[in-house]
Amino acid sequence: MGKKIMITAPGEGFIIKGLETKLSDIGMFNMYCPPVTDEIRENSEGTGLFIIFTDDNVRKYADVLLFIKEFCFESDVRIILVGTKEEHEIASGYVSENFIHRFFERPLDMEQLVDEVDRYMKEGTDTTERKSILIVDDDVSYMSMIMSWLKGSYRVSMANSGMQAITWLVKNRADLILLDYEMPITPGPQVLEMIRSDATLADIPVMFLTGKGDKESIMKVLALKPVGYVLKTVEKKELCENISKFFSTR
Repeated sequence: MGKKIMITAPGEGFIIKGLETKLSDIGMFNMYCPPVTDEIRENSEGTGLFIIFTDDNVRKYADVLLFIKEFCFESDVRIILVGTKEEHEIASGYVSENFIHRFFERPLDMEQLVDEVDRYMKEGTDTTERKSILIVDDDVSYMSMIMSWLKGSYRVSMANSGMQAITWLVKNRADLILLDYEMPITPGPQVLEMIRSDATLADIPVMFLTGKGDKESIMKVLALKPVGYVLKTVEKKELCENISKFFSTR
């Protein structure tokens, strides 16, 4: 995770300047950037957290939100959103709830926001040594459930397609991939073949987490040497134990 905090809002008014000052006072490097895609792109390198202030014209900045979503996915970064409940609902349709770390409703409690930013950035530093797990599944609801099971012990990221997973792996490290078998366009076995054929990715352990339990499907991927094959009927305790056991033997 980077150390820079990017604050984006329709204008750099009194509240934004006050936030910049308070974050600087606690040693947080931050910068303001207007909701303009090109400017955010030019200044996004090293960003470890976005703080987005919305207004009633939130749809006007859809392209900005979509760019930030892609950056968050590729760089494993999260967002703190500040606005009304209605603005939150609209914005989350563009950036996805998976990338929104926390929502603060206006009127803003500045001290609470600063405390949360401080906690989040320190937690990010503390967890850099945790094992990294990438979940790949086109069922976003199921992925979110698995993420909630694992995020207390691991750094967990999600990809909802095989190609999205490959894109993420180009820029990020994974100690284990939990891979679904049946996905549209690029199914799990094909994703694993792509991983094994790339010298920079070939040694990443892959465990299937899937609903396909027939012998034919299992035999089809054994030659690709997955480190496990777990059915989606697995309970939380069993999955956590399987993953813990895997890492303990590495």
